[in-house]
Amino acid sequence: MDIEYKKRVIKFNDKTFSCSTSIAMELIGGKWKSVILIYLLNGKKRYNELYKLISTITERTLSLQLKQLEKDGLISRRVYTKKPPLKVEYELTSFGETLGPVLLAIADWGTTVAEEKGEIVD
Repeated sequence: MDIEYKKRVIKFNDKTFSCSTSIAMELIGGKWKSVILIYLLNGKKRYNELYKLISTITERTLSLQLKQLEKDGLISRRVYTKKPPLKVEYELTSFGETLGPVLLAIADWGTTVAEEKGEIVD
């Protein structure tokens, strides 16, 4: 694979980046964003569904990460208020869906690492 390396400046969301990889990591980097996104690949999820699926995340962190993913346009949040109790669903936007192949490749690589170098406990 040939990658062209040259000095450049990229402006995205009022921030300056020196590499397109930095933009990608700004959007999906960190411990939780890609995890949340991978669970949304299969469709809409409610907040509590995500919280139960991601067993080691705190409620505050989940809330903050969902807000950031929504702000970045990767997920949408829909609030249903017609009848109690209040219902909120999250799903990938069409922009977020473009991450599908990337997230699946990362997940496959992570599975390989876990099987070869780690220990699957549960």
